[in-house]
Amino acid sequence: MPFQTAIAACSVCALIACLAGEARAETRRVIAADPLAKEMTGRDVSFLARDLETQEACLLENSDLETRHGPWSSFKIPNLLIALETGAADGLHAERSWDPQRRPAAGYWPEDWRRDQTLESAFRRSAAWYFQDVAVDVGAQTYRTVLDAWRYGNAAAPEASDRFWLDRTLRISVSEQVAFLSRLLSGSLDVAPKNVEALATASLDRRSPEISLHGKTGSGPLVPGDFSRPFEGWYVGWVARTGMQPIPFALYARAATYGEIREFRREFALRMLTECGYLPDGFDR
Repeated sequence: MPFQTAIAACSVCALIACLAGEARAETRRVIAADPLAKEMTGRDVSFLARDLETQEACLLENSDLETRHGPWSSFKIPNLLIALETGAADGLHAERSWDPQRRPAAGYWPEDWRRDQTLESAFRRSAAWYFQDVAVDVGAQTYRTVLDAWRYGNAAAPEASDRFWLDRTLRISVSEQVAFLSRLLSGSLDVAPKNVEALATASLDRRSPEISLHGKTGSGPLVPGDFSRPFEGWYVGWVARTGMQPIPFALYARAATYGEIREFRREFALRMLTECGYLPDGFDR
């Protein structure tokens, strides 16, 4: 099923639920942490997913769902939409030239950041400078207005800042990440369908004939700029299923080093989605 068809179906179902007075209260399923303790060693992990078809939430035991954290590059999900909605980019093909004088490469930059980018390549590669340039074009007031309307965390975007999502000024909780995606995917946000479609294209991680996984990682040091301190990270996205509403999810992890969360974020999120019954065994192989 094309993604936009699924979004339309979500909107219809959301309307039915509203007219019914939201008769179906959310149920919660908790995945025990003890059997997963070895995989989580040395890490603090929180996970939440919400099946918009059944209104079931599935979470990892002892998850902290309400504390707000810096979103880091998981903010590229709303930022891509904001770029498209405001005209700062006219599509996934929108190219920006890297100016090494204006945006000098830091030592940790991968090689694929050090070149011109399109909106899609910058999203997939997590090229921060592209979205910093977008932030300058969009402006802080527009960010605050949009993020407040979307109820995205604390909606903080200081004037003259092009890195508010990278310095922990903007903060969001696990539950707020999932709630934002739930509103987006159910069609209750004022976002053009073509821009939601563009996000689905850019965020596609893996697909099978019946299921597609969409997601974005993000990470950074708890003390911005101090790479010797503990790191925090995200894997945020949704599972799209043929003929059914999607399943937004968010995983947050914290550990002593970046290496301890780099691959773990995505791998453990998929493990949790499998434990919840939202992905089949072996989906990622």
